[in-house]
Amino acid sequence: MPITDELKKTLTDPTPLYALAGASDLAYEKLREVPGKVEALAADRKGAQEMAGARLQEAQAKFAEAQAKVAETVTTLPTDFKALQERAQDFAIQQVGRAVELAVKAKETYDELAERGKVVVERTRPGSPAEPTEPAVIDVEVIEDDATAAEPAPKKTPRARKDAPSGE
Repeated sequence: MPITDELKKTLTDPTPLYALAGASDLAYEKLREVPGKVEALAADRKGAQEMAGARLQEAQAKFAEAQAKVAETVTTLPTDFKALQERAQDFAIQQVGRAVELAVKAKETYDELAERGKVVVERTRPGSPAEPTEPAVIDVEVIEDDATAAEPAPKKTPRARKDAPSGE
C-alpha cells in the first residue's frame, strides 16, 4: 500500500497549484506595467533610435575585439593533450557546480511562487476574512502589503471531512 499512499499524497499536494497561481499573479502584475512602458517607448522613440545606433557601433567594436582575442587564443592553445584534458575536466566540474546553483535557485523560486499563490488562493476563497468584493479582480499591491506585514498569520484549525467514510 505504500505506493498508493505516495500517489494519494502526490495528487493531493496543492503546492503546484499554488505555484501556478503565484506565477499568474506575478505575470498579471508585470503585464499591468506594460502600457506605461509602451507609452514611454513611443514618446522616446527618436532617442531610442539614436541610442540603438550607438549601441550597434559599440557592439561592432566589441565584436572586432572578440575576433582578435579568439584568433590570439587559438594561436596560443596548448598542444599538450594532457593539459587540455585537465582543463576540460576543470570546466566540467565548474559547470556541475553552476548546475547545482541553478537548481537551488529554481527550487527557491518555485517555493516563492507557491507561497504567493497560496496567498492569492486564500484571498479569493469564499468566506475568507478578507474576501474581495469582485472575485475576478485581485489587487496585487494589497496582497504584497499583507504578505510582507509583520503581523503573525492567524492559526488555522483542522476541519473534519464530511465526505470521508468512517473507518479510513
